[in-house]
Amino acid sequence: MAAWNTKRILGFITAAFFLTAILIVKAKAQTVPESQSGLAAPLEPLRSGVAADQLFNELDAHNQLRKSALHDYIAVRTYQVIDIKGKVHAEEVGRMEFRAPDQKMFVVMSESGSGLIRHRALNPLISSEIEAAAGKQHHDSSITSANYSLDLIGEQQVGPYRCFVARAIPKREDKYLFEGKLWIDVDDYAVVRIEGHPARRPSFWIQRADFVREYQKIDRFWLPKKDQTLVQVRLYGKKVLTITHQSYVVNVAVNKNETQPIVQEARAPLLAGEN
Repeated sequence: MAAWNTKRILGFITAAFFLTAILIVKAKAQTVPESQSGLAAPLEPLRSGVAADQLFNELDAHNQLRKSALHDYIAVRTYQVIDIKGKVHAEEVGRMEFRAPDQKMFVVMSESGSGLIRHRALNPLISSEIEAAAGKQHHDSSITSANYSLDLIGEQQVGPYRCFVARAIPKREDKYLFEGKLWIDVDDYAVVRIEGHPARRPSFWIQRADFVREYQKIDRFWLPKKDQTLVQVRLYGKKVLTITHQSYVVNVAVNKNETQPIVQEARAPLLAGEN
């Protein structure tokens, strides 16, 4: 009976981890000049002339260009389930391979810790991402005006990047949408950071599921750097899933052919006076 309850709880945790992964997976690879670090800078007033609908248009236009330019990548992923005291209960390290438009493959390199957690939580999470990429699971969680309203609250320096800061307000109580904040680069209209929680609680057992995603610059693209999801399970306590993304190699096939994809400038002026 205890084993069955543990498996059931792990199932709830997996569901919460998967939902928060779905919430942030729509923030696609993005081109920006450098990587960000920290949030030490204060929130500053928003410049004049910025409108949420224009910001949505810019995000969509640039996401389409970045998507067309990203043909493939290889990265090393490290998945860890950690308790609130920092003890690692399970870890899985592997190579994630992506080929446009929708093929992903994960090759396990090493694994340690609880086999039950790896098989009941981490492996289903990885499989769900691969299936979602292939369109087998369709959930419209994209950051668009159809799904969200944006409340622009200011600007903030995130490392070397000047960002618009906005509250993302979901237009419906959908567990595949999130409520939280976005940091968007003012020049490249790239999502630099996302933090929030599902717009609707995934289940009775999941009291809270909060996530943060950070991005890093690889070649001309912003790709995930670190994901952290904290899940509070009723009668079970808090668990943290961290996913680190390292050692990217981008557009391998294109580089082998010595053909570089061209990203054209598609930005219509967002601010009066901008080029």
